[in-house]
Amino acid sequence: MLLLNLPPYETKIAERNGKKVIFDILRKRYVALTPEEWVRQHFIHFLTDYKGYPKGLLANEIQLELNGTKKRCDTVLYNKDLSAKLIVEYKAPHIEITQTVFDQITRYNMVLKVDYLIVSNGRNHYCCRIDYPTKTYVFLPDIPHYTAL
Repeated sequence: MLLLNLPPYETKIAERNGKKVIFDILRKRYVALTPEEWVRQHFIHFLTDYKGYPKGLLANEIQLELNGTKKRCDTVLYNKDLSAKLIVEYKAPHIEITQTVFDQITRYNMVLKVDYLIVSNGRNHYCCRIDYPTKTYVFLPDIPHYTAL
């Protein structure tokens, strides 16, 4: 598959109805293996295996309503009280991370109001912390460990 700037893991790939699928450990089922899904699964394993994020507080494809339309956040990390803490937006490796991508995740955050936003295409990863009192954000040098959030 596609080479990423993420640690490898033992993927579970199968074929269903002539199409490749990959096992999603959060949804606990096989999903279509697209380039974006390849990034998502690697990033989820990176968060859980290397950054200490609890699987039980992560969820994929979270639906929300924004201005009367239904949208989906790629991955959301919840606090123990089930309020949203962090949103991750994935793009396929060949998709450049641009202002448009940040605009997309920022729109989702208008609903969820999280503390952290992450955007990744599997090769480049960007994380920022939102400072609501000063209405600013700070890009972090690395994806924080769960205990540092």
